[in-house]
Amino acid sequence: MENKNNVIIVLLVVLIGVVSGAGLLTGINNAVRGALSPLNARLAAIDRAEKSIENRLSAIQSELAQAQNRINTNGVNAQQPQQPPLEDMNKVYNIPQGNSSILGSRNAPVTIVEFSDFQCPFCSRFYSAIKDVMAAYPDKVRVIIKNFPLPFHPDARPAAKLAMAANEQGKFQGMMESLLANGGDVSDTKIKEYAKNLGLDYNRLMADYKNKDAQWEKQIQDDMQLGASVDVRGTPTFYLNGHKTNARDLGSFKTQIDAVLAG
Repeated sequence: MENKNNVIIVLLVVLIGVVSGAGLLTGINNAVRGALSPLNARLAAIDRAEKSIENRLSAIQSELAQAQNRINTNGVNAQQPQQPPLEDMNKVYNIPQGNSSILGSRNAPVTIVEFSDFQCPFCSRFYSAIKDVMAAYPDKVRVIIKNFPLPFHPDARPAAKLAMAANEQGKFQGMMESLLANGGDVSDTKIKEYAKNLGLDYNRLMADYKNKDAQWEKQIQDDMQLGASVDVRGTPTFYLNGHKTNARDLGSFKTQIDAVLAG
């Protein structure tokens, strides 16, 4: 009987051990699952993000392929920006003097016409060549100045009007040179300075400048319309006896002037 009880006790101990072990394993398993749960969620989120990126890349590749197809289809026939035609330096333009001011001898056999903007730095730069030409050919060359104020030079138009007002006192060239040397500056201080240096009656200058504005405006508009008709593309633009010229220094002008004078 005692042996039987001992066996039962042993079996109970073993059973208790097994049950306790199973419970322990279950607890461990639950703990591990709990610890891994945030990681699993993160991995799932990463997986979803990867799939989203893959889908987006696929869409972009499709869009690029469609764009390439359009380029391949339309590229050959795509309209190219129109380029201005090449200039014909042999063409002779009819450029009447009109009311424009003349520098040099009025009866000279060679006429240079310049479309100018008194705020234009290139007009200022290349005016020295014009002075050199007039000095080299005092009786053979005359220069006619036409106004072509560019829209992005706000002082160019009032500067042209100031030069025309100065012309009422016979000082067009002096005022033009003053304006070119000062970037077309028409501030009150500068105008007074120009008038003093040129010996102008300041009050008369300002009266002509303001009261004859409509007259000056019409002359500017006439010059600009003429410039458009003779293919002026920028400033300065020079014509020598009606031919457009790329001459910008005394040597280049001299070659063409001598050819004209030689007949």
